[in-house]
Amino acid sequence: MAPFPLPLEALVGKFWMYAIYLAIGFAFGYVLEISGFAISPKLAAQFYLKDMTVLKVMFTAIIVAMVFIFAASAVGMLDFNMVWVNPTYLWPGIVGGLIMGVGFIIGGFCPGTSLVAVATAKIDGIFFALGVLFGIFAFGETVSNFEVFFNSSYMGRFTLMDWMGLDAGWVALLVVLMALFMFWGGEQLERIFGGIDPKQAPKMRYAGAGALVLVAFGLIVLGQPTNTDRWTKISAEKELQINAREVQIHPAELVEATENDAIKVYMLDVRSEADYNLFHIKDALHTPMEKLPEYVKDYLLEPSNTVFVVMSNDEMAATEAWKFLVAENLPNVYILEGGINNWLSIFGEDDLQMVEAENDTLKYIFSAALGAKYPAATPDIHKYELEFTPKIKLQTKQGPSGGGCGG
Repeated sequence: MAPFPLPLEALVGKFWMYAIYLAIGFAFGYVLEISGFAISPKLAAQFYLKDMTVLKVMFTAIIVAMVFIFAASAVGMLDFNMVWVNPTYLWPGIVGGLIMGVGFIIGGFCPGTSLVAVATAKIDGIFFALGVLFGIFAFGETVSNFEVFFNSSYMGRFTLMDWMGLDAGWVALLVVLMALFMFWGGEQLERIFGGIDPKQAPKMRYAGAGALVLVAFGLIVLGQPTNTDRWTKISAEKELQINAREVQIHPAELVEATENDAIKVYMLDVRSEADYNLFHIKDALHTPMEKLPEYVKDYLLEPSNTVFVVMSNDEMAATEAWKFLVAENLPNVYILEGGINNWLSIFGEDDLQMVEAENDTLKYIFSAALGAKYPAATPDIHKYELEFTPKIKLQTKQGPSGGGCGG
């Protein structure tokens, strides 16, 4: 797939990987410090409309990162699916933001800027950072009292593109234009309430703004890679895996995987609703192909010990689903070997009637649509003597497993 994010440890070794992390962290802290983010009165002045440095620095970082992330994605250097996006919990996020804002006004710092102040030995920053640590402890001890609210209004990996129904290029352009308007408005507020003359600001800011707008327009022209584009890039390698039967797992291996507490298994049944209702494996999720683009966003948030097994009546539809998920850079995806028909040939009852059928159609007749209530839906693997070659090998996620506030 795309060459980024880079597997730094594999490329340069653990020592230099941490050295690079340290250098990036130092550079980030240095930029915050020279921007005045270690000075609490300067930060608090944001809320009194006297000094909008926080708005300018942080929003500049946001729009520059946004534009170049999508530019890298557009030219195939970066897979946006591999970029961590914090899951959205709408109302807890709003309440948490309000609490943090009040704390910012009172204390003069946010958690990130307080560490910048600590690094420069500022006493107020040290006390604020200690307060942050105490707050983390207090939250951990009391979160069980409001756990329902804390986990409410979950929206998963929700982006502006999802909300607005627009392509990334248009969203990037709108956000850049919004930021530039806010910068202009911020300068007017500084002039009115802080007595700062906007004419004294560097003229190069106009060139930077123009460059960002041009790149955002370029994103509209380039567009973002589709699932088909992604599959085309990896098809040669992945088709070899399919043809070599490296990703088709035996039904017995699936049963063993579901009984393994060290593995979290998602069984994705991509058949029609009618076939799924007739019979399906216990705990298999009805996942029609047209819903995969919607569901994959949540699948990407699952921990690295998660295995996804797609299944259809034979393997045809399951293979197409496998290609889609693999192209989305979802790790640990497998196909149920022979599909539900093969599963029933092994675990089905002796009196189950079999009929001739075309490819990827159900070859067994059921008297009623009982779903997972047939014995074959929950087979006892210990009653069978089955030999198979294990194929499930957990892949380490290439992307980050979490994220947080940098400011």
